[in-house]
Amino acid sequence: MLVVNRFRVPEGDDRFRADLQRAHETLAARPGYVAGRIGRNVDDPTLWVLTTTWRDVGSYRRALSSYEVKLDAVPVLSRALDEPSAYEPVDPGTVLNAGVPRSLG
Repeated sequence: MLVVNRFRVPEGDDRFRADLQRAHETLAARPGYVAGRIGRNVDDPTLWVLTTTWRDVGSYRRALSSYEVKLDAVPVLSRALDEPSAYEPVDPGTVLNAGVPRSLG
């Protein structure tokens, strides 16, 4: 599973980079974490991204529920742009999940 969190960060917010790095390190310590990267847009330096890859959606959701992530990562993740962030891999021949939003009852 791929997670993409994008952030709009005002110029001069010198703490954001360190806070995002700490959030990434905290997520990386959770079971099911595979890989991740932090990036900043080359054309718009106020746009940042944290991408993480997880073994499965359950691993990601359990990570978000952990005490450490709630303490060290959620405050930063809550600054992410309000848009869907969880993606399933689409490899040749992969059977995709049903196209139904999971957040609706």
